[in-house]
Amino acid sequence: MAAVKPDLFTGLNTEQEAAVRTVQGPVLVLAGAGTGKTRVLTTRIAHILGQGLARPWEILCVTFTNKAAREMRERTQKLVGASAEGLQNLGTFHSIAAQILRRHADLVGLKSNFTILDDDDQVRLLKGIFEQEGIDQKRYTPKSFAWQIDQWKNKGLTPDKIKGGEGAEFGGNKGIKLYQAYQDRLRILNACDFGDLLLHNLDILTKHPDILETYHRKFKYILVDEYQDTNVSQYLWLRLLTNTDRNLCCVGDDDQSIYGWRGAEVDNILKFERDYPGAKIIRLERNYRSTEHILGAAAGLIKANTARLGKTLFTDEKGGDKVQVQGLWDGAAEAQFVAEDMERLHKGTRDNDPRKWSDMAILVRASFQMRAFEERFVMLQIPYTVVGGPRFFERAEIRDAIAYLRLIQSPDDDLAFERIINVPKRGIGDATVQKLLQQARLAGVSVMTAVRDLIQTDELPARAKTPLVGFMRDFSRWLDLSKDAQASVLLDTVLTDSGYFDMQRADKTSGQTRLDNLKELGNSMAAFDDLAAFLEHVSLVMDLERDNGGDSVRLMTLHAAKGLEFPVVYLPGWEEGIFPSQRSMDEGGLKSLEEERRLAYVGITRARQEAKISFVANRQVYGRWTNQIPSRFVDELPIENVEATSQTGYQSAGWQSQQSRWDRAGYEPNYTKKAEAPAYGGDLAGVDMRRLEPKARPTPHRQPAPAKPSAKNFKLGERVFHMKFGYGLIVEIEGNKLIVNFETSGDKKVIDSFVDRA
Repeated sequence: MAAVKPDLFTGLNTEQEAAVRTVQGPVLVLAGAGTGKTRVLTTRIAHILGQGLARPWEILCVTFTNKAAREMRERTQKLVGASAEGLQNLGTFHSIAAQILRRHADLVGLKSNFTILDDDDQVRLLKGIFEQEGIDQKRYTPKSFAWQIDQWKNKGLTPDKIKGGEGAEFGGNKGIKLYQAYQDRLRILNACDFGDLLLHNLDILTKHPDILETYHRKFKYILVDEYQDTNVSQYLWLRLLTNTDRNLCCVGDDDQSIYGWRGAEVDNILKFERDYPGAKIIRLERNYRSTEHILGAAAGLIKANTARLGKTLFTDEKGGDKVQVQGLWDGAAEAQFVAEDMERLHKGTRDNDPRKWSDMAILVRASFQMRAFEERFVMLQIPYTVVGGPRFFERAEIRDAIAYLRLIQSPDDDLAFERIINVPKRGIGDATVQKLLQQARLAGVSVMTAVRDLIQTDELPARAKTPLVGFMRDFSRWLDLSKDAQASVLLDTVLTDSGYFDMQRADKTSGQTRLDNLKELGNSMAAFDDLAAFLEHVSLVMDLERDNGGDSVRLMTLHAAKGLEFPVVYLPGWEEGIFPSQRSMDEGGLKSLEEERRLAYVGITRARQEAKISFVANRQVYGRWTNQIPSRFVDELPIENVEATSQTGYQSAGWQSQQSRWDRAGYEPNYTKKAEAPAYGGDLAGVDMRRLEPKARPTPHRQPAPAKPSAKNFKLGERVFHMKFGYGLIVEIEGNKLIVNFETSGDKKVIDSFVDRA
């Protein structure tokens, strides 16, 4: 027996202790956010060792990251001392699978000293295969196919198991052939990728029952962390390794399954009882992190999901601040509100001590949302750190785009030329670029001047000269356009003509994220008179950004925030189409919507003391102003846990949430039921909001109901109201488009559905 501390169970609550002591048969521990799951896992290992139920090397404990595995090992060591050193099988899925594969590599055509390829190696290998098969690498990129292979392997699919339509159409219906060629090439190289570690394990364990039996005898207990994040291959691997005693303990939270885009299957945890009849389900619902109102808001939100086993978090600490829901006019107002609120908290108030900057975090759905906050922080000198990625203007795609603009602004900018001349690929090799640089230095001119001179001669081979001639032709057109066009229009033209947008669209891994960032870059240009002013602004921003050390605001995506916690959390951009993501819903339907809701749940439960949600009435999306409506997730927050306010003039808790329900149901404000309204609107309940002055409109987000009049029902000279431009008179009607002379902003063309009769 291990030398377990006598106070092993001290401090455990009833449910935690039950999860530790239940050591026979299958157990699913549903561990909500902040309920102490890591403590349960490590204490359970200590209890098994202390009771002599297994020796350290007979316990298999798997998790997803090296950091989590290291933390579990350190905690276990504090409980059992030196015995923890014998936990040879405590690690990540991939590390344990690699150990097994090295012992039996010959059974899958490998040697025990096989190499594990990284992402770059995979892409290089696929590039060679594509060249051999004559695949158009501009249309079908090796990187996107590497992603497709990873998806297949996450599902446990070898080439012979793939059905048509599951990526098989790649490369002109060559997907399966390319996959097989890739696998064959890996064996020749005595190599595998990360997906193969589990895939080869499945092959070995299913085809060699004697080896499977060896591991059944070896692993008396199996423990799994973050079970909700397992993919199909990991699920099958665990099923195979679980012996007839079924001493399997899976710890996870179906409400925090947010990685479906990388292969995680929430169904794995949902069907645990079906897979292991008689399994004991233990719910850890006592939260040690957040306040009562934060937990109440999160619980009310996640109830709307149907694919869940069900649990409700609670805390013994009553009270605390309600979740703040703030409606704002636009994205700039949102960034200003958040930054000023942070400054207020940092200075402290009469009732509260000053907050450290590192006490506060902003969690966004998509990285492009960070730009407005970063610029505001730079302007106000608020220190910040982007977690899990570079700052907005440091991202590769943003640097590429700005390099194009710098070259147009100053054709003598050799550094900008070097960065973009072959991005995207134009067939201009490194040798040609070096020759151009050398020619420019010898002549004492810029590279662009050297290029203009060289393409007039026969010094360059045709294969290098032709793409340079094409580039200079495009550049001349961009230079002419820059004299009159808006900077955002110029950027869009350059990235379209150059093929940069197409290059990103072909990248199925992170191309869409980069496209969103580039569109946000275009949005940011609208505030500047010309290209020179914008580029000067970028230079100043980059110059002011510094490494802020420990005490800085944390800025990150919601996915990157998993497992973290902060005293104060800001959750901006809670609008339909942004969060939940329209793209996710289009691709995955209800299943993706429920994952988006779980992501919202994760966001709220990162907060210990204060959670602040915001949405805006107008947002610039892809260079166009659009009317926004609050996310359905705002509607789903329980009113008793929320305090909702609006900067457009009305400040009553609950009104915005209820009003958006009416809007989406097609109600007109003056037709709401009297019995329904008083609890939310007070004296304004049932009032026809269209007749109120702009500053008194109760919500910042009026979405027209489906039955609004069409343009044919409007008349010339009729007075209308628009959320962004205010009141005006119709001066022209063109189908469903109206030209309205607004009192404060002059003539504007608007879609009829975005205005109301005044």
